Amino acid sequence: MQILAIDIGTGTQDVLLFDTDKEPENALKLVMPSPTVQLAQAIGAATRSGEDLLLTGVTMGGGPCTWAAEEHLRAGLRLFATPDAARTFDDDLDRVTAMGVVLVSDEEAVELTGVRRLRTLDFDFEALARAFGVFGVDLNQVDLLAVAVFDHGAAPPGVSDRLFRFEYLAERIRSGAGLSGFAFPGDRIPPRMTRLQAVAATAPANHPLVVMDTAPAAILGAMEDPHVARQRDAILVNVGNLHTLAFHLRDGEIAGLFEHHTGLLSRERLEELLAQLAAGTLSHDELFAGHGHGALLLDPTPSPLDFVAVTGPRRGLLVGPALRPYLAVPHGDMMMAGCWGLVRACAHLLPWAAGAIEGALGR
Repeated sequence: MQILAIDIGTGTQDVLLFDTDKEPENALKLVMPSPTVQLAQAIGAATRSGEDLLLTGVTMGGGPCTWAAEEHLRAGLRLFATPDAARTFDDDLDRVTAMGVVLVSDEEAVELTGVRRLRTLDFDFEALARAFGVFGVDLNQVDLLAVAVFDHGAAPPGVSDRLFRFEYLAERIRSGAGLSGFAFPGDRIPPRMTRLQAVAATAPANHPLVVMDTAPAAILGAMEDPHVARQRDAILVNVGNLHTLAFHLRDGEIAGLFEHHTGLLSRERLEELLAQLAAGTLSHDELFAGHGHGALLLDPTPSPLDFVAVTGPRRGLLVGPALRPYLAVPHGDMMMAGCWGLVRACAHLLPWAAGAIEGALGR
């Protein structure tokens, strides 16, 4: 069995071709610029050449492409977008138009002239197939697609995106499905998770699909590191480019978690939050007031802060003498943590695939 697992972040998209007939360390891998970085570069090129833009496609990750769009508009150039593409910048289209973006229908987009056309999407299977094809690997032969993206969800008007996102995290955890509860078959994605829905809409229809949130995928992947897996009481942290998510796991159960914006965290502040998470004293209200997403304590029983494992592209933020964190390397590669989490989630989610996956991964 082959699984193409793609973890799409802010800086990179990390790609793993898992084959149950091979040792995990022999899996084929790519670490490439993320779709939002690629779109930001294309927008920047149009800005420098003085061209107006038209964006069509589906909702994708923002960040770099949003900042590039704002720079394009500040330069006095026009930016047109269809509604689905425009939701890349904000689910509230009134806010998008307030940026200066001109909304057009799909029909109007076809007729529009004098613009550079760019497509918005997170999951570009055709591009990946071409890249692997150069090396004689046919992605059309894979048995399963698994894709992770960070999804705030479409918050109703007047509801905080941060709070909406964290309430979703809390709901999934209380479902009792563990970290794999953040993964869904492509035809069972909650309607409010619009970015996951967009991934499913652009995926090839002839392959089964699993989608998942990036941060829980990275934490689940970190547990593929044998040293992490042996810990009965541990703090696991994924320090992403934009978001940091930490879980307290006790005997395999989630005791608590928090999520914050990485850019607002110093090492000292992150160490303080992790100490509070272990002690069971972390305050949701205090963290939210500091512009984080939130905190949840399911079992506030205090634990010593003896073992902290960290993964993510900005894991260096936490490296220091205070906590001496363990740098998790699932199957020898930190950058593939989210992909390995996707593979493990597929085993939990799909009975028909579980035997082959578990046999290849062990445990």
